[in-house]
Amino acid sequence: MSLSGTPTSNTSVLRWVRETAALTEPDEVVWCDGSQAEHDRLTAQMVATGTLIPLNPERRPGSFLARSAPGDVARVESRTFIASRRQADAGPTNNWREPEALREELNGVFAGCMRGRTMYVVPFSMGPVGGPISQLGVQVTDSPYVVVSMRTMTRMGAQALAALTEGTPWVPAVHSVGFPLVDTIGRARADVPWPCNDLKYIAHFPESREIWSYGSGYGGNALLGKKCFALRIASVMARDEGWLAEHMLVLKVTSPQQRVFHLAAAFPSACGKTNLAMLRPTLPGWRVETIGDDIAWMRPAPDGTLRAINPEAGFFGVAPGTGWSTNPTAMEMLRENVIFTNVALTDDGDVWWEGMTDEPPAHLVDWQGRDWTPDSPGPAAHPNARFTVSAAQCPTITDLDEPAGVPIDAILFGGRRRTNVPLVAQAGDWGQGVFMGAAISSEQTATAEGTVGQLRHDPFAMTPFAGYDMADYFAHWLSLREEVQHLPQVFSVNWFRRGDDGRFLWPGFGENCRVIDWICRRLAGQAEALRTPVGDVPVPGALDVEGLDVSPADLAELFTVDTASWLAEVDALEEYFARFGEKFPAELRGHLDLLRYRLTAPTGGDLDA
Repeated sequence: MSLSGTPTSNTSVLRWVRETAALTEPDEVVWCDGSQAEHDRLTAQMVATGTLIPLNPERRPGSFLARSAPGDVARVESRTFIASRRQADAGPTNNWREPEALREELNGVFAGCMRGRTMYVVPFSMGPVGGPISQLGVQVTDSPYVVVSMRTMTRMGAQALAALTEGTPWVPAVHSVGFPLVDTIGRARADVPWPCNDLKYIAHFPESREIWSYGSGYGGNALLGKKCFALRIASVMARDEGWLAEHMLVLKVTSPQQRVFHLAAAFPSACGKTNLAMLRPTLPGWRVETIGDDIAWMRPAPDGTLRAINPEAGFFGVAPGTGWSTNPTAMEMLRENVIFTNVALTDDGDVWWEGMTDEPPAHLVDWQGRDWTPDSPGPAAHPNARFTVSAAQCPTITDLDEPAGVPIDAILFGGRRRTNVPLVAQAGDWGQGVFMGAAISSEQTATAEGTVGQLRHDPFAMTPFAGYDMADYFAHWLSLREEVQHLPQVFSVNWFRRGDDGRFLWPGFGENCRVIDWICRRLAGQAEALRTPVGDVPVPGALDVEGLDVSPADLAELFTVDTASWLAEVDALEEYFARFGEKFPAELRGHLDLLRYRLTAPTGGDLDA
């Protein structure tokens, strides 16, 4: 296929595009420039094909609703592969495939998969174009939905392509929905609003930094700059180059005294990440600004700090549970220029999902296009319904285009836990902090395969996203103390602890600023803590609860360390860590043994040990 007149002279990009086009056989190849005109043309095209439904321009200007196929609504972890040359390099938490065998399978399914379609070439930058922490990629796709979403989620288009000068490293990413419109003997078939394939591959080749995705149009599988590049491939790059690619939000926090702190936080999906990223403090004088809601790239800096950027340019957030009472900042962000996927449609052409308002509308069209009322058996919006929106629309966004990043003062780890884990606890040192990250577990959510409510170990909230063996990943985290002079302090948090009657013991949402307040005062050396076997917790009176409807008994329960329950947790962690074999760092085994000792010693153990 001729590519004359293309907007780049980069020989490696041109060769790769030619080879991919020869394999997939599209009708034409279009190079994307990221312009508004291109966006308008593609959205109009998708409206005509039924992929997008325009929303009421008075209620939700510039916005659209997409309904995916019922079988294409979330990441497919069982079909997500790490094709490292050695199986041991993938580790026990990844699905390993032998690289050459997987390439042969991929060549089979990708052969002719774009017949009758357009192949779009999407150059993009993760992070500000040209920044010292940023990386470049090129995705080819036959999905216009992916093109317009990549424009929102990355720095996509002409500027990124211009930065791809000869010899510049870049990540190649191939995507197809796997629904050709012409078969091998030339017979045509009609398109559908959401093309996809029952057979799916989300394949990563860590050594060659390649991504191949087939059969899905859903964002987590098809927007290859996101989890595939920014976490699975970037985590391998980070290991090799001495930095971190993490499933973390990044916040800028300013105290009433105008002291600035930067926090990164790792939470499994649907555990309140977006709410924390857009926190509205209830304590007077505090200001929280958003740098990122999902992914952080962090590099050791010449000044001895660990500096972070948000490599993304947009938010791909979970809609259900986001509402005016829980996250008003997000709701303001979603007023215009949004693509909603698998939410419900109101009678006046707006959108709705569970948790958006206290009371549901009397009638809706649900995420599958069916009439819905509050008496209907299922939810109106899919539990993993999404919004895709530019980060520039977030009212609290800041420092998104700061190429060198911001210095991280503290790292928070948390999950959705009904028991055991205190509201907040501080690690005594970096090793215990890494142990906290390795010990994260959370109740299963709808964003991945599994039984909802089941407890799932999710170290660093990276189990589905680390592109290599997590035992080596833990060791890489431990090694950072040799590279970073001013290491962040580490804390665990848990907003979701419940009493015996099932009540949440902590109000959460904006009141979480009270925990942030204590953390920042700890960083400034202005708050006292009590040593416990699981970390340092606020001494009585150190956490500001003035005006809160939290009883002294509930407050005490939030920090209770129950010996029997924690010993059962230690046993579960020991069993989980055993799956990593001899590669699991001895230092973390030592922290597990130390935790058991502190829990069982007659006087609570030597807590300074």
